[in-house]
Amino acid sequence: MATNLKGRSLLTLKEYSPEEIRFLLDISRQVKSERRTGTNHQRFVGKTLALIFEKRSTRTRCAFETAFGEEGGYPSFLSIDDIQLGEKESVEDTARVLGRMFDAIQFRGFKQETVEALATHSGVPVYNGLTDLYHPTQILADLLTVEEAHGRLRGIKMVFAGDGRNNVANTLMIGCAKMGLHYVVAAPMELWPAQSLVDECRRFAHTNGGTIRVTDNLMDAVKGAHVIYTDVWASMGEESKKAEREALLRPYQVNSEVMNATGLEEAVFLHCLPAVKGQEVTADVIDGPKSRAWDEAENRKHTIKALMLATI
Repeated sequence: MATNLKGRSLLTLKEYSPEEIRFLLDISRQVKSERRTGTNHQRFVGKTLALIFEKRSTRTRCAFETAFGEEGGYPSFLSIDDIQLGEKESVEDTARVLGRMFDAIQFRGFKQETVEALATHSGVPVYNGLTDLYHPTQILADLLTVEEAHGRLRGIKMVFAGDGRNNVANTLMIGCAKMGLHYVVAAPMELWPAQSLVDECRRFAHTNGGTIRVTDNLMDAVKGAHVIYTDVWASMGEESKKAEREALLRPYQVNSEVMNATGLEEAVFLHCLPAVKGQEVTADVIDGPKSRAWDEAENRKHTIKALMLATI
């Protein structure tokens, strides 16, 4: 049966089946190949995309704007200084207006409830470019990068080291569970993911051949890991907790000792970026031969383009 995602939003990755995620990854490979060979299409001519940003962005904004523009579409950047979102106008009313003017909406901001309201009331596909809880477009790029590095997803062991309840860690758990990876969160107990999400993802993993584990022992966790992943210690909006997080997460820094403890020569390092070198990861790791962070950053564009092609 052909996969049809037209009109679908992407809010958490929970709402996508393994077959649908595979469909998106296959399109991603196609558009990446087209980009590398200079094959140009204009599949979004006459289409418009609203880009709503409450938080700053490098990769998400650039990926959406260039992916849409290369296909002949018009992306319109809307910061919270430009529109009335949640101020003089409710999110629901903004959604109704934007849905009549644009073919799709991307939202990057704080509350998950905001992106869900946009999807409910706009009538067009809405893409979660990051909220405090989830970051699904990032994880599509991560999955593509892992597959490029190891030739497969099912059976791969991925360890996330650091803040185990941030948006990237949460969504990695979902993506790995859906695609049959063995996902391990290595974090201090104070920063473990919500048990309800762990339980939900374990149900996904059981169906798809993967496993979910949460531990506070990093060196034990990384044994046999094909992928080591980390993120900044204080996410956007949590800058006031920076010193507290540094003290708590220092033992979870990814360095050469951690990479060597995997016992696998083929182990690779991932980071969603931006990185604070010398904190969550040492420069010799992220800039070294095992790092795939820059491929991962590029793949944001290809997976986002694939998502929009499939849903618009």
